[in-house]
Amino acid sequence: MAAATAKSVETKGKPSSHRADGVLRQILVVDDEEAMRHMLMLLLKREGYEATAVASGEAALAELGQKRYDVVLSDIRMPKLGGLDLVDEIHRRDIKTTVILMSAFGSVDVAIEAMKRGAYDYVSKPFRPDEVVLVLKKAEERERLFRENASLKMALAERQRMQASGPGAILSSSRPMQEILRTITKIAEYKTTVLITGESGTGKELVARAIHQESPRAQAPFVAVNCGAIPESLIESELFGHKKGAFTDAIRDKTGLFQEASGGTLFLDEIGELPLALQVKLLRVLQEHMVRPVGGENDEPIDVRLVTATMRDLPAEVAAGRFREDLFYRLNVIALHLPPLRDRRDDIPILVEHFLARTNRKLGLAVSGVTAEAMKLLLHYAWPGNVRELENTVERAIVLCEGDEIGRRDLYDRILAGEDRIRRTLQSGELSIKKTTRVVEEELIRRALKETGGNRTNAAKILEISHRALLYKMKEFGLTDL
Repeated sequence: MAAATAKSVETKGKPSSHRADGVLRQILVVDDEEAMRHMLMLLLKREGYEATAVASGEAALAELGQKRYDVVLSDIRMPKLGGLDLVDEIHRRDIKTTVILMSAFGSVDVAIEAMKRGAYDYVSKPFRPDEVVLVLKKAEERERLFRENASLKMALAERQRMQASGPGAILSSSRPMQEILRTITKIAEYKTTVLITGESGTGKELVARAIHQESPRAQAPFVAVNCGAIPESLIESELFGHKKGAFTDAIRDKTGLFQEASGGTLFLDEIGELPLALQVKLLRVLQEHMVRPVGGENDEPIDVRLVTATMRDLPAEVAAGRFREDLFYRLNVIALHLPPLRDRRDDIPILVEHFLARTNRKLGLAVSGVTAEAMKLLLHYAWPGNVRELENTVERAIVLCEGDEIGRRDLYDRILAGEDRIRRTLQSGELSIKKTTRVVEEELIRRALKETGGNRTNAAKILEISHRALLYKMKEFGLTDL
């Protein structure tokens, strides 16, 4: 009869992990007795397994080298390479499989030795057919449990990662962002310059950090600077450093941001704000991989990956003479455009859940979720401030929330305003398509102009109408002061 099953000890103590569903189908029978091989082959095929039989341990190793098997069902006593030695060799070669041993010389000592060597189970000959099937079913159940356990651990780790995520985490299920994430994976290992474009609040710095974190430079510094936040008189010194005495306030040598980011990544946000004079020097740095501190006489080598970002339309800036064309092409080797939140609304529920969990932890609160009505409003709002605005909205709503869930009353008036106006029109009993359309058109134009900061050209693109049509509609609705 079959010996008691000990705890699984497979190759390096891991499950075979051959099939995603945990079902073990490919069986390799190893026995020097032809009658036993024939009987086991008939049994296994009758039970729906795919079986192959060999007559020696050496032949088994050769077969395992060519094909993956879920289970090796082997006799212990065979000429030259016996079953126990076969287990040792499978372990040494790091072959992922489950080994079940058979022997007509059964004893407790033999069973224990088989388990110590790494066999999953031990069957004593002679055995009934259902005993072999039972052992295989137990192995399948064990495989399924291993997989479920591994899946739960991965899910828990992912949940903990999301809960512990800082600003560098990118959470998305929308197609546009998934494509960007795939591109990040492809380009991360290379030093190629990347230009990230998109509206304010779309997560340009998050993407830059993701590129750095996925790259071989992840353990080196990630240095971020907003070019528009540094006075023009200081930006050269900030980027390249300066020597003592280079100017009035230079009382000591200063290391520039390029040197601080050595071996890592330098992220220049709002690169479109860089003065023309600095654009020339930045181009030289990118071409020569050398920087010269202000007041210095020698160039210093640098090893930095440059990632830049801007809200501006750089081709238009080039055409207007405000941005160097050669620098633009040097920065735009890899271009990533981040879509606004209104174009990836599938991400809103995921982001709301993430911000909800993070804000609850930060403030020590326990708001459990968002009502269906409130979520509908969040999904239909235009989000001119994008993800940053959504995060602030969720935090405010949690603070104001008096119940277990964020409701309509907890949201900003601006989120309710457009929806309320349209809803009131529809509920008023008004049947005129012309009048109702006018209300919707006016509200959409207001939203588009708000999202674009009053830029009528961009607003017309969002609304998918001509610039002339927008101007006409604005005059018709009395919106010329927006």
